[in-house]
Amino acid sequence: MTMPDPHAAASNQAALAWAHSARFALTASRLHELPEAGLPETAFVGRSNAGKSSAINALAQHKRLAFASKTPGRTQHINLFHVGPRDAPDAIWVDLPGYGFAAVEREAKKRWQAVVADYLVQRHSLAGLVMLVDARLGFTELDRQLLGYLWPRLASGEVKLLVLLTKADKVARRDAQRALDMAQRVLAELASEHSDIGVTLFSAHSGQGVDDVALTLHSWAAQHSAQPPA
Repeated sequence: MTMPDPHAAASNQAALAWAHSARFALTASRLHELPEAGLPETAFVGRSNAGKSSAINALAQHKRLAFASKTPGRTQHINLFHVGPRDAPDAIWVDLPGYGFAAVEREAKKRWQAVVADYLVQRHSLAGLVMLVDARLGFTELDRQLLGYLWPRLASGEVKLLVLLTKADKVARRDAQRALDMAQRVLAELASEHSDIGVTLFSAHSGQGVDDVALTLHSWAAQHSAQPPA
């Protein structure tokens, strides 16, 4: 019989408690409205209706921390959440606008895709990216374009990447494994000796992957805190 590892259990509990501390900080409609570079930012991004708000809420254990528009693709703001001790947060989660929903007016869609791309390329505080991909659809062309924007920062190790294959509860186990294998092949093309890239199956509904994602994001914040000041 394998005995449980008390250190691993404690790490999981600490990571979940940290993720549950997430609280709203501010909202912005333009990049220049964001605060100056400071705390490390982990951005959540994905196609509209990929389950981004549900993932944030599941990690924070808060039903309405991140709001999902009744009309997918209509949420056009950047929302920031502080994570960590209330008097001294150690990380920021960034909820970026969803992209790619056909019902959105063309000019608005182009503008928000540009905002997302500019944030990913220009934002100095960006330390990690959580990319949400519907497990039933896999990587779309827009998803691949977004990864292309980030490639220089991923390859250098400047930005870490974790891909969540969402809505895993809605696919059969064999199909879920197939989606995971395909995603790993796509991401292998981006990997370099410096990059930090991962992928996992995730379901906000069943809780699959929530603990592991919280542990990863907590470790990212801890790594950044351990780095000496520039």
